Amino acid sequence: MINVKLALSALLAEIASWSSLWLLHNHSDAALLSYLVVHALASVLLALCLSPFLVSTADARQQRLPLVALMALLSYAVPVVGFVGSVVATVALHRRRGFAARKQLSSLPLPEFDSHQQASGGRRQVGLQSFLANQAVPVPLRMRSLAALGHVSGRIASPMLRMALSDSSDDLRLLAYSMLDAQERQLSQSIHQELQTLERARAVEGDEAGPRGLQAAWALSDLYWELIYQGSAQGDVRDHAIKQSLHYCDQVLDQRPDTALLLLRKGRLLHLLADGDGDGDGDGAQFYYQRALDLGLPAARVIPYQAELMFEQRQFAKVQELMRRLEDQQVLPRLRPCIQYWSAP
Repeated sequence: MINVKLALSALLAEIASWSSLWLLHNHSDAALLSYLVVHALASVLLALCLSPFLVSTADARQQRLPLVALMALLSYAVPVVGFVGSVVATVALHRRRGFAARKQLSSLPLPEFDSHQQASGGRRQVGLQSFLANQAVPVPLRMRSLAALGHVSGRIASPMLRMALSDSSDDLRLLAYSMLDAQERQLSQSIHQELQTLERARAVEGDEAGPRGLQAAWALSDLYWELIYQGSAQGDVRDHAIKQSLHYCDQVLDQRPDTALLLLRKGRLLHLLADGDGDGDGDGAQFYYQRALDLGLPAARVIPYQAELMFEQRQFAKVQELMRRLEDQQVLPRLRPCIQYWSAP
């Protein structure tokens, strides 16, 4: 923004410098000295007036003093033409820089939209765990954040609710306990209902399960798996849930042996048992993983579990071979760094 006072002062000083020559009879030494002093003052005032136009960029700000000095020297060394030329050159340079900046900003591309960054329901849980663990945050705010977990899937909510059970606030611990208890009661109630459905189906269809019995057994396997998946079952209860899910999974597979989803489920359950009390069958888990792949289940859904099992068995060459098969597959973004790591030469 131009300083009007400096501009008027510079103009009046320049006029006064030329007027002194006429007032002091043109050729006298006093007239020349007066002209040079007043002209120098006008040049400095002009340079200071134009300095805002010279610092429109970060590089120019670092060179502000040399640019002002150069402008004053040019105006002083070349009377009239230097004065007017400095104004024209500065304004032209300022407009050129401004046009280049506007052109650069107008051509910026929009960032590529990643559909995986959009959480379901319009909510995201990024940073919520650290927010809940921050004791400096007022308890009412953490209570509201904890209550918002009621709209989040159990897989995400359960670990944070269990973390809140050790919080220093009694209110927060009580709320977390009640929410966890509500999740477990809901699953237990669903399991109880499906058990009754299975009993009724057996009374009608006999020991050889028919369509209704198979449907109930599949639902029971899903519900027990949900207890494991959400982290609602811990310790011995988790081991029991794994065995129950495996039991009902086998009932369905006995009559529908080519169900790829249940074959994958059975592989995961055997894998979990092998990690837990040692009752699992690692080779059996690998067999069912491969069987699910052979029946057409997408590689991105099966191979990560196969690679995990190979890693636990310290068969690292096979892990690398499996992960390289996923390089051209559509996988979750969080799995991509793992694929890149194992695919490196």
